[in-house]
Amino acid sequence: MRLRWFLRDSPDVVGLLVGQARVTVQGLEAFDLWASGDSSQAQRVRALEHAADKARRGVVTVLRQAFTTPIEPEDLFELSELLDSILNQAKNVVREAEILGMAPDASMAEMSHLALHGVQCLAEAFPNLASHPDAATDAADSAIHQQRLMERKYRVAMSELLRASDLREVMGRRELYRRYARIGDGIEQVADRIWYAVVKRV
Repeated sequence: MRLRWFLRDSPDVVGLLVGQARVTVQGLEAFDLWASGDSSQAQRVRALEHAADKARRGVVTVLRQAFTTPIEPEDLFELSELLDSILNQAKNVVREAEILGMAPDASMAEMSHLALHGVQCLAEAFPNLASHPDAATDAADSAIHQQRLMERKYRVAMSELLRASDLREVMGRRELYRRYARIGDGIEQVADRIWYAVVKRV
């Protein structure tokens, strides 16, 4: 009992990361609906991006206070930061589309759907980081598979722009598609960091 007077309780940092991932999934769900034609979801994407920022601040704050963590604090920090960038990029796609006055097209809808699946896979990995590392890396591999599918769709969409005659359309779509590529890059970076965090514990 006396030890409890001297040692701080270790907060559940992984649990907070799982909570951040849950908000990120919700944000990508709204993003997927927006890309499928529901323009009212744009505001929800923004609201959930702010909620995810708040969740990230919670992770970082508690991480500074934690006496011990189940995986390296540096890995938890990086995972939270990289995860945050995914929803930031999704919000940026929505904002850029509004600035350009371009509604999402079929390619954007498909890439949004793949991005959602990728983030769902990442969210499945986090609860297993410390207790079931094989399950965590399997989920990370599944996320990377979704990113590869996004990359293929990105290349197809970009090549199809070569047949377009409207320069404004070509330039605008190219910028939007590139932002989708950044979302895919973010998914891959989180998945790679999951692998790194697990390998370090072996």
